[in-house]
Amino acid sequence: MGVDLRQVVAGILTLTMFVMLGQMIKRGHFDSLHEKLSGEAQDVQFDSVNIIEKDGLVKVSKRSKGPWMEDSLELKPCFSRTAIDEIEQSRGYVTFSLTNGPEYHVSQIADAVVVARYLAATLVLPDIRGTKPGDERNFEDIYDVEKFVKSLDGIVKIAKELPNEIPIRNLAAVKVPNRVTEDHIVENVEPIFKSKGNIRLATYFPTVNMRKTAQRSSVDSVACLGMYGTLVLQPDVNEVVDSMIERLRTLSRKSDGQFIAVDMRVEILENKNCHRSDSIGAKSCYNAQEIALFLRKVGFDTDTTIYLTQSRWDNGLSVLKDIFPKTYTKESIMPEEKKGKFLESEDSEFEKVIDFYICSQSDVFVPAISGLFYANVAGKRIASGKRQILVPADIPGTSAPVTNYLSPYVAKKNHLADSCFC
Repeated sequence: MGVDLRQVVAGILTLTMFVMLGQMIKRGHFDSLHEKLSGEAQDVQFDSVNIIEKDGLVKVSKRSKGPWMEDSLELKPCFSRTAIDEIEQSRGYVTFSLTNGPEYHVSQIADAVVVARYLAATLVLPDIRGTKPGDERNFEDIYDVEKFVKSLDGIVKIAKELPNEIPIRNLAAVKVPNRVTEDHIVENVEPIFKSKGNIRLATYFPTVNMRKTAQRSSVDSVACLGMYGTLVLQPDVNEVVDSMIERLRTLSRKSDGQFIAVDMRVEILENKNCHRSDSIGAKSCYNAQEIALFLRKVGFDTDTTIYLTQSRWDNGLSVLKDIFPKTYTKESIMPEEKKGKFLESEDSEFEKVIDFYICSQSDVFVPAISGLFYANVAGKRIASGKRQILVPADIPGTSAPVTNYLSPYVAKKNHLADSCFC
């Protein structure tokens, strides 16, 4: 007789809950964080949870209603537009495209702005290209052109298109690494620009790490502005995102409208290299069953609402829904009248954008997959004060303090966003 994996998992969880209940009765409270820090500490109250804040780090000392935390205050930019000199007369054009989804767009924009600014070149409004041949869109299909141009006024001159007298075939192709430095521009970009007059820029990603660096650079303020101060969704796309978030909050009444967003895509989870552990035992991604067990062990109730970045429901996600019945993909919460435009293909650029911005605004974000999506969602969340980013793990035993699994970007305050915002 076959064994239903979901029944096995449900049985394990039932037994786990009885063990946890016994431990709670014995101790009188949930597990506490026993890490001791030197110096004075300040108590802060987060949703009936006693939090110890020390040197900007958040620690839970005793949980009562669960692991939800309130947002901190939205940060203000450390960079100042007044500290950036006015642009010089334009000397040529820099063109580029936005590719591979919004997690790449923010970095591509930042690099293009830094390069164009340094070269005193005019930046041509980019098009947006998907992963499939012919999947191209105009910038204004997703982002607000007026706000983009206004955000860079006095910093970089923007042209909506390349002048007709400049043939595309005459543009010199130049590749730059993500988070391009002034030295790289001087050595590898400026000589080509001076020789050819106009260039087509492409950003490559030698690493997806977004940790801040110890050394400050003269291009940092421009990079921060480009990454965090330029891209705003155009009204139609923003309306869909807002309506989906509102729907998720309505479904989360028992948790005061709070919900979790999990970046989980089945096609990546099926990758044969996905579950290999590194030298310290961490994994690059976690499946539905592992995420379900992780969320339960750090204290989330089974009534918690969860949003998945998976576009359409897959049977491989059923074990997560069995444990957390309020688990949804975008097809089940998107307004019906919007599906024709925003769910037209499985590799839609619109879907990627919707996921990126919902994950940036959820109360909790759990990256089941490591990569640039996680890193750049983390940056937007840190800037807006939404620091509850939980990195999953295989937890031994029945429970663990949620703060053990705060993203290192949050716990160590080492994300690039922390050098851009104060």
